[in-house]
Amino acid sequence: MPVPVPSRLRLATRKSALALWQTEHVAARLRQAHPGLEVELVPMSTRGDEVLDRSLSAIGGKGLFLKELEIAMLEGRADAAVHSLKDVPMELDGPFALGAVLERADAADAFVSVAHPDLDGLPEGARVGTSSLRRKVQLRARRPDLRILDLRGNVLTRLGKLDAGGYDAIVLACAGLQRLGVAGRITARLDPPAWVPAVAQGAIAVECRADDAGTHALFAALDHAPTRARIAAERAMNLALHGSCHAPVGGYAELDGARLRLIGLVGSESDPALLRGEAEGDAAAPEELGRRLAADLLARGADRLLHALPK
Repeated sequence: MPVPVPSRLRLATRKSALALWQTEHVAARLRQAHPGLEVELVPMSTRGDEVLDRSLSAIGGKGLFLKELEIAMLEGRADAAVHSLKDVPMELDGPFALGAVLERADAADAFVSVAHPDLDGLPEGARVGTSSLRRKVQLRARRPDLRILDLRGNVLTRLGKLDAGGYDAIVLACAGLQRLGVAGRITARLDPPAWVPAVAQGAIAVECRADDAGTHALFAALDHAPTRARIAAERAMNLALHGSCHAPVGGYAELDGARLRLIGLVGSESDPALLRGEAEGDAAAPEELGRRLAADLLARGADRLLHALPK
């Protein structure tokens, strides 16, 4: 028997401009796939949005962007939540599952500056802002002379802090700038494999209650199998490394027909070394590929780097 689907769907979302854009995008895709479906946004503030005077790693990581949205689903105030998949923990709590992974957008990082053309063109001792440990370790490895300063807030707030002169440059995700219509602010791209993005960067995911078959059925039309395979490899690697979405771990997978190529990076705040690796395998077994690359990285010292993180 076909699964009965709801006629109305409530999507929990953070209140930032980027989160609202992503959720409106999901809503539009749902309405297109299911004419007559009523979709309502449920904007919420999370602890990750509210605590801006400390780094994410100091207050518990990017999972803080999810908790309030998950509570809303458990309490029946929302049916699903829309996230940047790079912010989603490698393992979801038991009641939840990923109902859809949309086609991945640009996964690269962006170098953004008012006065300097690229990372190598920054003067010695320049101030670079980022809230990401992964970005910090790659900046330090490439330019140990830089002053790397913490930078919190939503995308437009971060751009405002750059424009106000607080930084000589900042590093953001290309996808976020493109989605907000400010792609013109991208001064230079930081592309893989030389620069490794966050695991799942550029992908939007929908989180649902695992037992809500009707909601899962609605989202099936939005799921993009090639993106899900790429993301599965990256997230499996990170999980096997015992990493998280705020550890200095990067990963990026690309499909080439039936083959999947995966690159990985591990760094440490307290060690200048960067460890890189790559592997190739069957696209039908992405998790296996991710675990294989993780095993290689661990055998070459990734465990030592990850355990060197500040407590």
